[in-house]
Amino acid sequence: MSQIQTGLLVLFLTFLGVVGYNVYLNETTPEEISYTDFMEQLQKGEIKTVHLRGGSVKGEDSINRSFSSYIPDVASIMPLLKEKSVLITAEKDSESMGGFLKSMLPVLLILGGYLIFSRMQQAGKSGFGKSKSSSFLPSSDTGLTFEDVAGISEARTELVEIVESLKHPEKFSKLGGYIPKGVLLQGPPGTGKTLLAKAIAGEASVPFYSIGGSDFVEMFVGVGASRVRELFTEAKKNSPCIIFIDEIDAIGGKRSGGNATGSDEREQTLNALLVEMDGFDSNETVIIIAATNRPDILDPALLRPGRFDRQVTITLPDVKGRRKILEVHAKKIVMASGVNLSEIARSIPGFSGAEIANLVNEAALMAARHNKTAVDLQDFEEAKDKISLGLERKSAVIDEKVRRVTAYHEAGHAITATLLEETDPVHKITIIPRGRALGLTQQLPLDDRYTYSREYLVNRIKILMAGRAAEEIVFGHQTTGASNDILSATEIASRLVCEFGMSQVIGPVAYMQEQGGFLGGGSAAKAYSEKTAENIDNEIKRLIEQCYRETKELLSENNKFLHKLAEALLVNETVDAEEMDIVHHCYINEKNIEKKLLNKQREE
Repeated sequence: MSQIQTGLLVLFLTFLGVVGYNVYLNETTPEEISYTDFMEQLQKGEIKTVHLRGGSVKGEDSINRSFSSYIPDVASIMPLLKEKSVLITAEKDSESMGGFLKSMLPVLLILGGYLIFSRMQQAGKSGFGKSKSSSFLPSSDTGLTFEDVAGISEARTELVEIVESLKHPEKFSKLGGYIPKGVLLQGPPGTGKTLLAKAIAGEASVPFYSIGGSDFVEMFVGVGASRVRELFTEAKKNSPCIIFIDEIDAIGGKRSGGNATGSDEREQTLNALLVEMDGFDSNETVIIIAATNRPDILDPALLRPGRFDRQVTITLPDVKGRRKILEVHAKKIVMASGVNLSEIARSIPGFSGAEIANLVNEAALMAARHNKTAVDLQDFEEAKDKISLGLERKSAVIDEKVRRVTAYHEAGHAITATLLEETDPVHKITIIPRGRALGLTQQLPLDDRYTYSREYLVNRIKILMAGRAAEEIVFGHQTTGASNDILSATEIASRLVCEFGMSQVIGPVAYMQEQGGFLGGGSAAKAYSEKTAENIDNEIKRLIEQCYRETKELLSENNKFLHKLAEALLVNETVDAEEMDIVHHCYINEKNIEKKLLNKQREE
């Protein structure tokens, strides 16, 4: 629907409103009678009620028919009204604005319709339909360059080539190649997609237009498409240039087949974008860079070569990438000597670039809170625990019995992780309440993991179930503290059986097909029989029960180790990896001494 059609619709609806209002007035306005007729009916006793407002009178007669009239001298008829037992109500003439409002309402309706129509006509001229893009000239206004982007070297290389092709197009054209028209940056939130775009603006000596996907969408139909056309028209005038569209999934979602009219605002905006992206002349160098964390919902027409020629996936940084990102952000704060950034990088697996920036900032705030002159390793540890685990609940009053149960629960996790092979080393154990948890056992991998063996996954289930097993061994009862552990163990077992095909009973068949982008939210498609579903449920239950039984046996055999670590937790509240090794070695030495004594007794 065009702007003119929309304006005509507004005027038509306004006309219908005025007509309807006049009909309403004709239906509700009482019959006007003369003063003579009013007096005759009053003397005959045919008037039942009157309402007086100044000289005007409204009322009902004996047959409930409404009327209105005008009385030149109200005081003169008051005795007659009382004589005929007429119900009288009255109000001051100045208190009622109803007549004025009724007379002005049609005028206001017409005026409002006219203003809306005028605004629709002037949308493109007054800026209402124009894009909200920002042009950076020179592009270094962003204050960022590729030197500020770390941890995503592959993606950076792709975009460095784009900038190079803008500065020296002859380098590529002499070989018969052409500059890519579009680059789609896709990846989880916080991995540096927008940061890369800002770095391009700082590196390229060409106009840089930046706009969010949601900025195209407005209440009025056709405005988004108008903004797309206006943006590209301006970009073509300043070619060569770069257009950056952040969160393009706001307008680039898949079009629905059920909307045959094509009047949907988002679809019109997307159609305009598709036409503009594939409509450049050969002498126009306009490159589109877009960012999204939901590539799965983008329309296929948007992703084809010729529009987005390159799709660059930006993943979470590995340990080397995390160190480089830490180095970039550490330059902005006062660091104490001796802070090992490699150790910090290893201790934060799975952190995105944005989370690492937040970690450095939180560490600086921690140091300032403690009146330090520089940020040290302890500040980073506290900041990491705050981000990962939540704030310490120092004011929480924990019953001694609950505290002991928590200590043995966490000791069970730590001991199982220590004694089993193919597991991540224990980094820290604590019974200090943080967030919703009463305690925590933290493991950190030595290296980034990209694949997982079956032994690792099974041992992970055992570690999760070890807290409940330790409670049963020591106290003989169960608590709700293991609820999250059981949930996580069930999820791992389900994926092991249904997704990874690691069950001998079910076989190497995938029954869980998650469909979703980097944000998740996909749904598992059930494409198997009820009998298979029953077999899957039985296998998941069998696997978890077997892991729980073996874990309980392991902790029972190392009962003294469990008691030693739990007592250390009750005294110190937090046990780090070094202290854990000390407790472990003491236990091993005592165990060896006991074996020697037992062997000596047997020899005697």
